[in-house]
Amino acid sequence: MLSRLSVYAIALAVLPMVASAAYFGSGPASADQPALTAGVASQVAPAGGAATAELAARPIPPITTLLAPSAVDQLKADLANIAAQSGGRVGISLQELSGPRRTSLSIGGSQVFYAASAYKLPLLMAEAQQIASGQISAGDVLCYDPEDQEDGWFTDYDIGSCFGRQQLAQRAGLYSDNTAAHILVRYLGGRDALNAFARSIGMTSSALWIPNTTTTDDLATAWVDEALGRAGGDTAQRWLYPLLTHTANESGIPAGLPGNGTVVHKVGSLDGSENDSAYVIVGGVSYVLSVAIDGPDEAAGWQTIASISARIWQYESSRPAFSPAPVTPSAPPPIWPDRRH
Repeated sequence: MLSRLSVYAIALAVLPMVASAAYFGSGPASADQPALTAGVASQVAPAGGAATAELAARPIPPITTLLAPSAVDQLKADLANIAAQSGGRVGISLQELSGPRRTSLSIGGSQVFYAASAYKLPLLMAEAQQIASGQISAGDVLCYDPEDQEDGWFTDYDIGSCFGRQQLAQRAGLYSDNTAAHILVRYLGGRDALNAFARSIGMTSSALWIPNTTTTDDLATAWVDEALGRAGGDTAQRWLYPLLTHTANESGIPAGLPGNGTVVHKVGSLDGSENDSAYVIVGGVSYVLSVAIDGPDEAAGWQTIASISARIWQYESSRPAFSPAPVTPSAPPPIWPDRRH
C-alpha cells in the first residue's frame, strides 16, 4: 500500500513538469505529447514545413489609415470658402452655449470693421442694465436736441419734442433709428460712457461712436455676456430681447435660419460694410454668432452673412446632444451717474 502511494506521488510530481515543458516549449516534445506550438503549426500548415516557410516569406500588405476631417474642421473650411468667394474682407465669430462640448470659433474675428449701427447693441445693453438695477426707468421722458439729428426712419424730431425712453429704445432697436440712438447716447453720458460700458462687457477692441469701429470677436463677447446674465440678468433680458427680435432688417443671420427659432440680433450697414451679431435659440440649440463683411455691395454682403449663418446652422443642428447653457451668477452692475435731465 505504501509502495502504491509512493508511485502516485512521483507521477503527480512529474505531470506538472511535462505540462509546463509542453506549454512553454522549454523542452523537446515527445512523440506521444507534441508541443502546443507544433500542434498549432501543423494546423496552420498541414502540408508541412515548406508551406510554413512560404507563408512567412509573403510580404505583409501595408495598412492605410484614412484621416477624415472632423466636423469642426470641415465647418472652418466651408466658412473660409464662403468668405473667399464673397470677394470681401470677412470676420466670423461663433460661441456655442449648448451641448456637452461648446466650440468657440474665430475666423478673422480680431479684424477691425466699421461698426455702423452695431454701436446700438452695447447702447441698448447699457439701458437694459440700468433699468434692471433701478437707476433709470423705461418710462423716463427724454427730450430732443438739434445736435441729435441724423437721417433715419422717423421725422418727428422737432425742437422741444420729448419722447419716452421705451419709445426711443424701440426706434433704435427695431428700426435702428439714428436720432433716437443719439438721444439715448447723450442721456447715457456720451461717447465716453458708451465706450466704458462696452469695455465692461468685453468689447476691449472697439472704439464706438468716434471713430466707430469694432470686431466680430467683441460683438460676440458682448452677446455671450448678455446671454449668460452678466449684464443685468433676467430683468435686463426681458426688456432688451423684444427690442432686437423681428427687426426691420432680417436679411443677415436670421435669413440663414429656420423660421421656428428666436434670433435676437443687431445689424449695422454703411458704405459697403455690413455686420450682424446675434443670440440664436432654436429648440435645444443656442449659440452666439457675429459676422462682418467689408467690400461687396450691400445685397451681396447680406447674402454672404446669410450663407455663413446657414452653414453654421447646418453644423449646429447636426450635433448629437445638447444640454442647457450654464448660467453664471450676475456680477453687480456698475453704478452709473444719474444723467437724467
